[in-house]
Amino acid sequence: MNQDWILQKKETRRAFSKSTWVPLRASINDEKGNCKYTGHVGEYFGCGSVAFPPEHRQIAEKASWSDIGIGCTPQPYAYEDGYYSTIEQYQWNDKEPIGIHLVFEHPQPVVGGTLWVLNPDLVVALRLIKEGNNWVRPEENFVVVAREVLDYKGEQRLIEIKREFLLDYLAARNLSLKLSYYRQRVENVPALENSEYAGLEDHQEERDDSRYKLLIRNLNDVFGGSWAMFRAWRTDVDEEEDAPVMGPETNENTDYEKSEGNKAGYDGVRVEGEFWRDEWINHQDISKRVRGDADTNLPQFIVETDSTRIASSELNNEDVGRWLWFRSSIVNELLGLRGFSLEWYTAETGSIHSTSGYRIHFGVNSADFVTVYAYDIARLPSWEQHLWAAYNAVPEGKVSSELLDSQVKAQPASTHAVEGLLFEVMSMLENGFKQEFNVSLFSHDIDRIEALKKISRFESKDQASLLRLAKEIVRVFSDRLNVKELRALSAHANKDKLGSNKLLQDILSQKVGDDAARKVFGPIVGAYDMRVGDAHPTSSKIGEALELAGIDTENSFLRQGQQLISNVGQSIWWIGKMMFEKPMNLVPDEK
Repeated sequence: MNQDWILQKKETRRAFSKSTWVPLRASINDEKGNCKYTGHVGEYFGCGSVAFPPEHRQIAEKASWSDIGIGCTPQPYAYEDGYYSTIEQYQWNDKEPIGIHLVFEHPQPVVGGTLWVLNPDLVVALRLIKEGNNWVRPEENFVVVAREVLDYKGEQRLIEIKREFLLDYLAARNLSLKLSYYRQRVENVPALENSEYAGLEDHQEERDDSRYKLLIRNLNDVFGGSWAMFRAWRTDVDEEEDAPVMGPETNENTDYEKSEGNKAGYDGVRVEGEFWRDEWINHQDISKRVRGDADTNLPQFIVETDSTRIASSELNNEDVGRWLWFRSSIVNELLGLRGFSLEWYTAETGSIHSTSGYRIHFGVNSADFVTVYAYDIARLPSWEQHLWAAYNAVPEGKVSSELLDSQVKAQPASTHAVEGLLFEVMSMLENGFKQEFNVSLFSHDIDRIEALKKISRFESKDQASLLRLAKEIVRVFSDRLNVKELRALSAHANKDKLGSNKLLQDILSQKVGDDAARKVFGPIVGAYDMRVGDAHPTSSKIGEALELAGIDTENSFLRQGQQLISNVGQSIWWIGKMMFEKPMNLVPDEK
């Protein structure tokens, strides 16, 4: 350690009123070595806090470390006259509540220890949930709002909250938070003159709105010195009596002994730096989350072909009559966030399910842009609007025709998204196998909601991502096929060496012949070969795989992805139709 460390000048310059995180309660002790001997280094930080309404601000100005610091225990108390002080109340004098505790103490004498509890009103008001050591807000992408720090024994040593959310809560309740904290740093050195602290002397000073104290003492003065012990006991109790009773205490029925001495031998010097500070965290009279105040920090959106922008607040009207255009990559950006999901309505329309509780109804237009009714974006929480704004584009390709069918004509298209159809035909084929052969076609189930995030036309942005999309399709179909059961149904001479696709193709060929089965399996085999291309992107066979999968490389990559999903889905549908529907002479048309 050094003089800067013990003098704590950097620490006293820092204020929590400007920090990202604000401690609500802390008692952190970090030390090494025995505190009575040289080599010991220790650091302690303690903090307490109470929130006060403006009418009690004058009294609260007097509260300091001894009043609201870590020694203050927020607990309920029942008076004998019937008055009850709740755990939330901070009392200046008995029955004089003037403040609010944001962290409670819950002693647990039977199981041991004391539990710190974040004020439930704060938790519910900000709509937080506890995950591990964090309190998160699901409505804002599960952002960590408050967190606790545990020591190696699993005991709480710190609860802190992100200042942005604290200010929102304080504004809603018209409270200001007062912190009182203390930091101590200690090092025991053999001698002052030969240490990093040579030249330092005891002193106290007011510095950076805090009080600092440096204390230098011999270890022997701290831990040594004289001691005395006094022991007194009763002499009039007969231990053989069944129910002994002690009478009043007198000189005749008591005895005592005393001893004293001197303890020394603590060599070295203790260098100790301490500072205390009281600090206010004042709200800014804005509570967007708890009170629902209007957000003044909202983006603007492009609404015209000349890049004219309109403020979100002006678009927040159900009758606004405008649509917005976004680059299609916004979908993957949102689906990458926890709690978001994708649902398809028609071939070109669907919705993004947001953690804020909204469903953003969108359509994909002819130019591969995502179009959304402006009001549906303008009513979103600020953080979501900013995400959408980053992908906002100049109108191109008109509004999705199927979106207009739904929102203007009130006649939703009767089409179906290829993504949804893929999973439907897989279920149909699985049910057919169960009825026909009494076996499970797939070895395990999948989470359709999560799978739809990966198997989507939006995943295809270039050739590399198109190949990855093929890999995901293979994963949910070919890789899930129950090889053991298919091998038992196959009549192929080398069935023990065949993979899942070849086994299923052989079973189909028993019904319709090799040529028809091979034609049906073309897109599935092409997708499988594209998966190999994902691992070896320089492979010369990628072009052949694309052709086998029926991909028109003249299309945009988004449309190529859509085509890949569609073609594989059609192949699976034909497998089921040709295998289980009678008559069995059906052959798919040339693609």
